[in-house]
Amino acid sequence: MPELPEVETTRRGIERHLHGRRVLALRVRERRLRQPLPRRLERALPGQLIREVARRGKYLLLGTDAGTVLIHLGMSGSLRIVAPGLPAQKHDHVDILCSDDVCLRFRDPRRFGLMLWVEGDPGRHALLRGIGPEPLGAGFDGAYLHAKARGRRAGVKLFIMDAGVVAGVGNIYANEALFRAGIHPQRPAGHVSAARYEALAAAIRAVLREAIAQGGTTLRDFYHGTGEPGYFRIRLAVYGREGEACVGCGRPVRCIRQGQRATYYCARCQR
Repeated sequence: MPELPEVETTRRGIERHLHGRRVLALRVRERRLRQPLPRRLERALPGQLIREVARRGKYLLLGTDAGTVLIHLGMSGSLRIVAPGLPAQKHDHVDILCSDDVCLRFRDPRRFGLMLWVEGDPGRHALLRGIGPEPLGAGFDGAYLHAKARGRRAGVKLFIMDAGVVAGVGNIYANEALFRAGIHPQRPAGHVSAARYEALAAAIRAVLREAIAQGGTTLRDFYHGTGEPGYFRIRLAVYGREGEACVGCGRPVRCIRQGQRATYYCARCQR
């Protein structure tokens, strides 16, 4: 599933093509996504000027005067800028045709993604209003995490992956940040000290920024707005490296399951 760096990379890739462009038409080939593509979107969006291309957590927001297109890429979705006349492939479900021969194409082989129309403040939408602070924003730091974790018994990895705690820290980057901070993923969130949460918050920010700079992580399905893969995969220290030598101490990287997700860690470097 695309995580925050992949979604932010996509946002940056499409923003320069869409900002200030007028939507001319929608071309819908398949509306059966996670939720059916609303017909209101087809009626309301054409004619609107795209004034903002934003991100909230793992959601993309195309803002216009009339409303906002809220997009989630699901497990395998992608957005790409293509030539308007480029023939569609099997899983190319929606085209947003804009002025100056710009076409935004939504592709989603598994159809777990979303494309909705939201009128009014998108932050009040049910999918967005419960999301925690952005990890790269001013409201996120170690003191915030330490206060939020008070009394929590769940493992710290599950804690930082909770979107209600912090926006968009997915499985790959939670693994990597915990390794950098030297914190065992199963340690109860309420038993992590304030100092260690400062280190973890810094590690989360650093990992996300590095991944964004590298264009995200391509493991299977992710390609950003230009159709190119992300390259952060070559810098992963623990994720996907079960049995390989830890980059810190040389001992084998271990893998367990937490919340039905794979957790990779070094038993010596992470306590």
